Order: sequence, then C-alpha cells, then structure tokens
Amino acid sequence: MRSYFSFLHRHFDFNILPRCFFLLLILVKPIVAVMSTPAEAVRGTVSYLTICFIGIPFITAYNIISSVFRGLGDSKSPMYFIAVACAANIGLDYLFIGIFGLGAAGAALGTTLAQTISVITALVIIRRRKTGLTLKREYFRPHKDTMRQILKVGIPVTLQDGFVQISFIVITVIANRRGLNDAAAVGIVEKIIGIVFLVPSTMLSTVSALSAQNVGAGKHDRAALTLKYASCMVVIYGVIISVLTQFISEPMVGLFTNDTAAVYLGGQYLRGYIWDCIFAGIHFSFSGYFCAYGWSGISFLHNSISIVCARIPGAYLASKYFPDTLFPMGLAAPAGSLLSVIICVTAYVLLKQRMRNSN
Repeated sequence: MRSYFSFLHRHFDFNILPRCFFLLLILVKPIVAVMSTPAEAVRGTVSYLTICFIGIPFITAYNIISSVFRGLGDSKSPMYFIAVACAANIGLDYLFIGIFGLGAAGAALGTTLAQTISVITALVIIRRRKTGLTLKREYFRPHKDTMRQILKVGIPVTLQDGFVQISFIVITVIANRRGLNDAAAVGIVEKIIGIVFLVPSTMLSTVSALSAQNVGAGKHDRAALTLKYASCMVVIYGVIISVLTQFISEPMVGLFTNDTAAVYLGGQYLRGYIWDCIFAGIHFSFSGYFCAYGWSGISFLHNSISIVCARIPGAYLASKYFPDTLFPMGLAAPAGSLLSVIICVTAYVLLKQRMRNSN
C-alpha cells in the first residue's frame, strides 16, 4: 500500500484530477447527445450524470479501501461496507424519489450519498481497528520493483474493465435509438443483471486470491483445482438462475416499472441476456486464475476480442434485423462470453502444456 501511494505521488500529476472532474461536468450534455438519449429522457439523464460525476471521488475511495482490505485477507469488512451502502441507498431512494419526487436526480443523489456514507464508515473502522492502515508523508516513497509488478497486472485489467464499460455504453446507444421503451427496458435489465451477477463477478477476485496463494507456495495443482471448483459453482448457479428467469422475467422487470411496454420488452431482453450468467462466470474464474500467475494480458485479450467480434456487432445486428423484439439483442452478451470461454480454455491448455514442457 505504501509503495502504491508513493508511486502515485511521484509519477502521477494530481492536478489532472480536478481538471478531468470539471471536464466531465462540462461534457455532460455532449455525452448525453452522443448516447442518442431519447428526447423525453435528456433532462433526467443530464441530472443523473452530473450528480454521479460529482460523486466519483467517493466511489473511487470506496473501491480503493475495499481492495486494500481484501488484499489483507479481510473480505468481510468490504461486505459490511457495501451492506451499509445498500441500506443507505434504499432509504435515500425512498426519500428522494418516493417522497421528494426527484426522479433520476434523486436516484443518482441516493447512490452517491450512500457511497459517501460507506466511505466514512470504512474510515472510522480503519481508525478504530489496529489495521496498520495509516497515511503519512513518509509513506509516499517509490518502490519501483513492486510497482512494476502491480502495473504489469493492473494495466491490462484496467483496460479490460474500460472496454467492457465502453461496450455497455455502445449497447445503450443502440437501445436508445430504438425508442424510449426499449431504452428503459435495457436500462432496467442492466440493473437486474448487476444483481444476479454478484456471484459470477466475485469469482475473479476469489480465484485470483486463492490461486495466488497456492502459486506462491508452489502448489500449482491446487491452483488448478481452485479454478475447476469455481467454474463448477458458477455453472450450477448460472443454470439455475437462467432457467428460473425464463419463467419470471417479466415479473422481475415489473419490480422496477409499471410501464406495460417496458415490462414486456424488458422480459424479452432478460430472457436472452440471463444466459450470460453461465458463461461470464466461467471466464471470470479463468481471468482470476490468469491474474494469479501475472497473465492478466490474456484476460484483456479475450474480453477485447469478445466485445469487438461478438457483443457489440451481435447487439447491432439483432437490433437491426429484429426491430420488434429485444430477445435476440439480449443473446449478444452470452455470445460474447462464450467466445471468451473458448479463448480462455484454449489459452489454459496451451499454458499448461508449456509449463509441463518447461519442467
């Protein structure tokens, strides 16, 4: 942690942070225009993005603090932090949206304030516990070898996450161009997917941490078993969730809106999209395994290929040739993840052979 902050202090221009912050605020309206936001939703989208951009420092702080705790082997504290954020978010959403009627601005304000409360809670816990996590001026000293290793793994993961978010934006643009109901349906389903993906998405950090421990101890077979068991768990979870969703997709979407058209379209989109829960869980597990060995470039590669070759073109073509239904467009996500799985399995087999030959 000390070397991380020291690297930032020496090599990063912190003056760029406020510049980027104000740049985002200035570019809110152009961003909304580029996303082809329906005219009826422009005002709410501008308010939502403005408040979210203001809350970026708190969201970033929360993620950094949680990552540090996980690095110390404490995965419970981040769970408590997010529990506090969720409870606060629900209460604040009820207050701002239900009572004050602030709409999209209220939703953004609730989320931002909830993250802020979570960060404050985390800082209080750090001060009260003997965690050894303190920030002093002398800690800002560079450790080039450590940072070289961190960046070797971290940069591909950062780029990978960035491309994934860009793909979501592109798909949102495609949905927005289909009209307000389609845009609303896709937005709601993305929220649902974010919930059901909590299990698959955590496999990346879980497999990475456990496999790294085994790799460090020279127990490569146990690292492989970690990957195997994690993949089996996410497949079982994914199959159960995906099959169940086929029967209750519309009621699930109906929890977020009373609009009949949005519920109908959202049900279609969700029935296709939900199958990604299976394949994404598998490639998340492989990504964690690759990161444990320092091969995060493979994760970046398979995600980039799946986005460019399947996810985005699949969503575009489905939207173009199936204008009356969102189900084919929903299938673009699992198609992209399936391609990632194929690449991951191929890379795993080749690397295993290489490791055997080297021994």
